[in-house]
Amino acid sequence: MSILIVSDSHGLTDELQEIKKRHAHEVQMMIHCGDSELQANHDALANFFVVQGNCDRAGTFPEEWIEEVSGLKLFVTHGHRFSVKSTLMNLSYRASEVEADIVCFGHSHLLGAEMIDGILFINPGSIRLPRGRTEKTYMRLEVVEKEINLYVYDFDQGKLDELTQVFPLPRWNEID
Repeated sequence: MSILIVSDSHGLTDELQEIKKRHAHEVQMMIHCGDSELQANHDALANFFVVQGNCDRAGTFPEEWIEEVSGLKLFVTHGHRFSVKSTLMNLSYRASEVEADIVCFGHSHLLGAEMIDGILFINPGSIRLPRGRTEKTYMRLEVVEKEINLYVYDFDQGKLDELTQVFPLPRWNEID
């Protein structure tokens, strides 16, 4: 299973279309973690699962999205309701409540991934206004055997091999 994860595109459309085109052959799911600033029916968001960001004024996206994928529970939210710019504690509590294995979020525009208490937290950064680095980033998550490979891409440069990370599969011994 391979999942494309983007966030905080803030009105970009051509770039979202290009990212979809680049990865169409290798992903089975696409997630947008909010702040697209687009209408839900916009072509650039076609085939994306999208959550509501604080800059998404239309209010047509869900605040949270939970889905079981390959035996793992994904929890997607933008992050603004959980104060992710200052702490992951609130988001961690919610992730535990919904029994998430993987949490995808945005809002801070800061690229990052870390395992906390057996839950993988992923922020793909921003393809429009990155913070903490110059690359306009997004990610591809790939579940392979008993691990998760996270590949980081810069919109302009492509895959950033030096930022690839491998995590043990949450609850790997419980999943078929």
